[in-house]
Amino acid sequence: MLWLRYLLYFLAIAFVTWALTQMELAAPGSLKLNVLLNETDRFGTSEYSPVEIIQAIILAVCGVIMAWVARHCVTQRPMAILFGGMALIFFIRELDFFFDRHVIQNFWQVLIVIAGSLLIAYTYRSRRRLQIALARTWPSPGLTLLFSGAVILFAFVMLVGRESLWMAILGDDYRRIVKVAVEEFIELVGYFLWMIGTIEYALQSRAIASAEPQPAARRRREKRRKGAKGRF
Repeated sequence: MLWLRYLLYFLAIAFVTWALTQMELAAPGSLKLNVLLNETDRFGTSEYSPVEIIQAIILAVCGVIMAWVARHCVTQRPMAILFGGMALIFFIRELDFFFDRHVIQNFWQVLIVIAGSLLIAYTYRSRRRLQIALARTWPSPGLTLLFSGAVILFAFVMLVGRESLWMAILGDDYRRIVKVAVEEFIELVGYFLWMIGTIEYALQSRAIASAEPQPAARRRREKRRKGAKGRF
C-alpha cells in the first residue's frame, strides 16, 4: 500500500499548510512571525509562531522514531543514532531563543557542541557498521527524502534566508517579516520531507530486521517462551 501512504503524506502536508494559511488570512498576525517583546525591541521574534512550534514537534517525532529503530533494528542502529542525533541537534537549535531567555545565554550552543561531539565520536567508532547499514538501505525512498530535507535545511534556507538578499530584492520596501515568513515556510517544507523520510526509513528498517535470520540464542529463547505458554 505504498501509494496509499504517499497519498496520506500529501493530504497531511496539504492540510497543515492550508490551516496555517487560513489562520493568517482569518486573523492577520495570528502566525506570530514578528512578536515584539518590549517597546525597545526593533527586530521581534518568530519563536512563538505555530510554524516554529510545528517544526519542533516534527523534530521530536523524528527523534522518537529513530530511537525506536535503534532499539529494534540492530543492523540499522548506527544510521538511526546518526539521524536521531541530528534531529536532537536541530531540536536544540530550534529552542535557542528559550534557552537564552529562560536558562542561560548561549547555553544551547554548549548543548549542541556536546551532542555533536558525542555523535561524531560514535559515528567514527561505528564507521564500518555505518557503511554496512547504508549499503543495505541505499538507494531507498526514505534516505532520498532525508537527503532532500537536509539540502533544503542546510543549503537552500541558509542562502535564500539571508537578510542581505531580501534587502537587495526589496530595496526601500524591505520589511523583515517578509524575509522571516519565507525562511520559516521553506524550513517547514524541509522538515516535512525529513519526517516523511524518517517514517519511510523506519518502515524499511523494520522490513530488513524481519527478513534477517534470528540468532540461535534468540530462537531458543522464543521457543522456550512458546513452550511455557503451552503448559498452562
